[in-house]
Amino acid sequence: MPENPTPLTPSAASATDAALLLATARERAQAAGLDYAGCLYPQEAWSLLAAGVARLVDVRTVEERKFVGHVPGSLHVAWQSGTALLRNPRFLRELESKAGGKDSVIVLLCRSGKRSAAAAQAATRAGFSQVFNVLEGFEGDLDEQNRRGDVGGWRHHRLPWQQD
Repeated sequence: MPENPTPLTPSAASATDAALLLATARERAQAAGLDYAGCLYPQEAWSLLAAGVARLVDVRTVEERKFVGHVPGSLHVAWQSGTALLRNPRFLRELESKAGGKDSVIVLLCRSGKRSAAAAQAATRAGFSQVFNVLEGFEGDLDEQNRRGDVGGWRHHRLPWQQD
């Protein structure tokens, strides 16, 4: 993916801004040869959520949400579960039910953006038409000391989150 361009500030996007963000996200996915709707940086995803244009679905495990933190108001549909990270066989049914159907604008979030990309791909193959992945994820990429939190991610950008 290209370097993070200057996205909209983390505030509610207007209808025009939202359409532009979604178009840009689609262009990123097409340029990268991805088969799901698009890729958003955390600040862009927040702008769409704040504007009520999209629904955020956290695909991490229950434990990650509880102990690492989560975005207030986000939906939860685990892509994988347990210590072996076995794929959730009900993922697609739960996603459709919780996110409002296969034509809803759905933004998927995981730790780093990798599991949510796999989930977006699976959802698209199952007929979901507007599934977007949050690049950088909730915690971002590993730094030079193999730690997360300092190199990108939802929390790094100081977007709303809470911890149980």
